[in-house]
Amino acid sequence: MKSYIAGVGMTKFEKPETRDWQYWDMAREAGTAALADAGIPYGKVEQAVVGYCFQASTAGQRAVYELGLTGLPVYNLNNNCATGSTALMTARQFVEGGIADCVLALGFEKMSKGSLGGGAGGAGDFKTSPVARHYGIMAAGHGFEASPPTAQIFGNAAREHMERYGTTEAQLAAVAAKNHLHSSRNPDAQFQDVHTVDEILASRTVHRPLTKLQCSPTSDGAAAVLVVSARFAAEHGLEGRAVEIAGQAMTTDTGESFASGSCVDAVGRPMSREAARQAYAASGLGIEDVDVIELHDCFSINELLTYEALGMCEEGASGKLVESGATTYGGRWVVNPSGGLISKGHPLGATGLAQATELVRQLRGEAAARQVPGARVGLAHNIGLGGAAVVTLLRKP
Repeated sequence: MKSYIAGVGMTKFEKPETRDWQYWDMAREAGTAALADAGIPYGKVEQAVVGYCFQASTAGQRAVYELGLTGLPVYNLNNNCATGSTALMTARQFVEGGIADCVLALGFEKMSKGSLGGGAGGAGDFKTSPVARHYGIMAAGHGFEASPPTAQIFGNAAREHMERYGTTEAQLAAVAAKNHLHSSRNPDAQFQDVHTVDEILASRTVHRPLTKLQCSPTSDGAAAVLVVSARFAAEHGLEGRAVEIAGQAMTTDTGESFASGSCVDAVGRPMSREAARQAYAASGLGIEDVDVIELHDCFSINELLTYEALGMCEEGASGKLVESGATTYGGRWVVNPSGGLISKGHPLGATGLAQATELVRQLRGEAAARQVPGARVGLAHNIGLGGAAVVTLLRKP
């Protein structure tokens, strides 16, 4: 059974404490927008899957109650930075499994200022943290420095990539320069300023070689997606706007993530590669069919690692790929036209659904100044340490 995205919506992503709003305000804004986009009243929604990382149990109910009190089942999810795409995948499985014809996937986050510490993605107490094994790999190979732990493990992955393949600091900065440029065309992005490679390299070092402008910020915001069956789409006249979920896969860490002792593997390149392989097989599509990509650039190095995992280039060649212009307008793919996590923002529970929102708009031709010409196939990639990787292929029918 096929599934389709019939409606999408999101808030502007904001620096924490910029707006006087609560998570349920964000959820109402994003959810109402997704329902309006599909032209479907909330009473038609049969199930709701809600993702977040920094709120208490049943916050999903508090969020969707803003849309209506219909008594529908609400499922609360937390899968670190992959929470939003996990909500999308769960909604798709409900539809494709015949459990429901119309499911709302909603993600939100109201975060605190500053870098992630012991919370989602942070090291926390080394003995009890769910990512202790990942940070243990890092500490064994690199020690543990006085810098934000998430930036530290990705920064050490960047050091390894530079040593192994000759990747340069300028190539890492080129990722951020591209995404900051893209976000200047996105009114929903947290940052909309353009920065040169030199400006990015000159910004404050967070964990060498990563500078502040190469790191995704903490963010407030929400995004929502309405997933429907082919039957529901036909009955409600949605065929012209609905976008097919052509293939999707989630993987978690395997022995390969830890066996090498490498931060490159511990931060998720192996599980991203396997998720892509499974999603390609499920859809019958390959990277050569993809036009536009929203991927998880939590730090500039992760965009480069993901190029390799998705099969866009040979292992180790990602620095040269971004430098060539192949991943921006006029190149082979447009990667992160929204600005990506680095510039659009990264409210953890919303990120995967914001990626889907951007791709649906691109495939419909509704992305305005950042429209990728002729886009017909989109790919979303979302990961979380701990770990989970989700790859989704969307196709314009």
